[in-house]
Amino acid sequence: MPLLHSIILGEGTPLLILHGFLGMSDNWKSLGNLYAKEGLQVHLIDQRNHGRSFHSEEFNYEVLSQDLKNYMDHYRLAEAIILGHSMGGKTAMQFACSYPVLTRKLLVADIAPKFYPPHHQSIINGLLNLDFDQISSRSEADGQLASHISDWGIRQFLLKNLYWVDKDHLGFRFNLKILSERMEEIGESIGSTDTYYGPTLFLRGDRSEYITEGDLPEIERHFPNATLTTIENAGHWLHAENPKQFFAQSLAFINS
Repeated sequence: MPLLHSIILGEGTPLLILHGFLGMSDNWKSLGNLYAKEGLQVHLIDQRNHGRSFHSEEFNYEVLSQDLKNYMDHYRLAEAIILGHSMGGKTAMQFACSYPVLTRKLLVADIAPKFYPPHHQSIINGLLNLDFDQISSRSEADGQLASHISDWGIRQFLLKNLYWVDKDHLGFRFNLKILSERMEEIGESIGSTDTYYGPTLFLRGDRSEYITEGDLPEIERHFPNATLTTIENAGHWLHAENPKQFFAQSLAFINS
């Protein structure tokens, strides 16, 4: 089975970090270096159909968690701390429930175990409308994307995935065709009876609506040993919007 691509930093207790939808391992490099300095072996992982990892028509949280199991088997990791953001948080939750013996601790950034209706369609539409036959630079791609996505920060996040497919053509590293067809899968809940009893930390942004007070009973049902902390002055991309507090809170949990 194909192996997920990763960037490995430092030595020590393994910490596996999973990016969100349309993200990549590079998004976590700054925080990854900080964790590595604290005695952790940090694995920044590209999930399938993202970054430099393989493309596949099969895409759901069961196969994403199996990918992570194969990754740990390859590197002979007996157990690891798992941290995931958004879509990566769903993968992390599913993995911990499916492979609790391999999961030392679980950190979930701004996502609950519930179903989320598809809500990225405007972004997908903007990406699908890019004409790479007419685009020869990052700025030209940004110009076309701006007519569909007004938020500069979101556009820059997406454009980090640009690369030269060949010397004349740009493209995205993520598998846009499959991801656009699997929008329902992105929002899926974890299994209704899945449970992980190990130490778990949920982190949410104070300006984000992804984890609400109404989600707490379901979180506690799936993760009885979970605690919840709120990162100030942050929305859904809490690790990028307030990295200092995110790092401090997550590291305190990892070291507890």
